[in-house]
Amino acid sequence: MEKFNNILILTGAGISAESGLATFRAANGLWNNHKVEDVATIEAFQRNPQYVHEFYNDLKKELQKAKPNPAHLAITRLQNEYKDANINIVTQNVDTLHEKAGNHNVWHVHGQINQAVCLNCGHIIETFADVDTETICPNCQVQGMMKPNIVFFGENLLYMDKVDNLLRDCDLFLSIGTSGVVFPAAAFVQTAKYHGAKTFEFNLEMTSNNYYFDRHIFGPAGTTLPAFVDEMINSIKTAD
Repeated sequence: MEKFNNILILTGAGISAESGLATFRAANGLWNNHKVEDVATIEAFQRNPQYVHEFYNDLKKELQKAKPNPAHLAITRLQNEYKDANINIVTQNVDTLHEKAGNHNVWHVHGQINQAVCLNCGHIIETFADVDTETICPNCQVQGMMKPNIVFFGENLLYMDKVDNLLRDCDLFLSIGTSGVVFPAAAFVQTAKYHGAKTFEFNLEMTSNNYYFDRHIFGPAGTTLPAFVDEMINSIKTAD
């Protein structure tokens, strides 16, 4: 295997599923047994902010219990042992399993369950405690303006300028546990490949944008990714 210098890893719900977290957007349109339009739109938040806060406060408790699985830990090993490479993670997941596993350079494009953003001044707080309409922003001191720092439907993804640069600069793109049907993330592989990156897909089955991947590795990421990381690390040890 050739040596890579800039590695970009895209993760989706599939990597968290092995830690016991379901894909919250179900086939029936419900998200964790709630209507999406009631808990994941800016209109819902404006209409009933307390209800939305209660949903995400409950979700925090569920996500906080989850523990990293071997796939997350394999990424930690890759970042620690694949020397002289710049390795970034772009995740569509709002959980903090990457951070719990010791991953760094993590970009949460859909937001984080443990954050809230002030709609008055833009200040972001990080907490697993409840946030509600009584919460006062520690920066501007305004009450009732904190919103879960989750990208609601219709809102722009976070960190997209950074992500665009990472996609252009990477020489290896790994997609792990993502369906390849939700845009713009589904087009990330196309951008990376256009700029010359090798593209590998880790999934349980073939995805709809499979033709942009140079290599498909099928099976649970908790099994396939550690083996792949071993292969990568051994390749640079052999080269030395």
